[in-house]
Amino acid sequence: MDRVDTSLIALRRILLATNQFSRNLAQSVGLTAAQLRVLQIVSEKGQCTATAISLQMRISQATVTSLVDKLVRQEMVVRERSQTDRRQTNIVITEKGIRALAEAPDPLQQRFVRKFSAMEDWEQAALIAALERVASMLDAEDIDASPVLEGGEFQKTGSGE
Repeated sequence: MDRVDTSLIALRRILLATNQFSRNLAQSVGLTAAQLRVLQIVSEKGQCTATAISLQMRISQATVTSLVDKLVRQEMVVRERSQTDRRQTNIVITEKGIRALAEAPDPLQQRFVRKFSAMEDWEQAALIAALERVASMLDAEDIDASPVLEGGEFQKTGSGE
């Protein structure tokens, strides 16, 4: 097998692993990986604003609002007015959200983080360079992506988000 086929197989395996995780997550707790990450952030902080989530996940506030709207409809989080600043709305996890976190499969990105963190600095730098090069080869530089491994639809940037 030549290097082109070997590299395409590796890419396909990454895509399949990501899609399989997304399906398992949806089946087990009815969430997407991005929704799960929002729940994790809210749980870690106790409560937080959409702005804080947006900054941490490196996604637009509009995207966060959409994710939180879905979590509110599923009764995983609630929005509450801040006691210290009435103009601010905090997002707070509910008991149902806490249960979903406990029941969710180990997020794919957390597995990646553990293994990536165990690598030597030079290995991390080489991997980042290689992955950025692959993204460039696929003309994917303008795709708006957060650090959440998830299958599904992607959006190009450029609409101000």
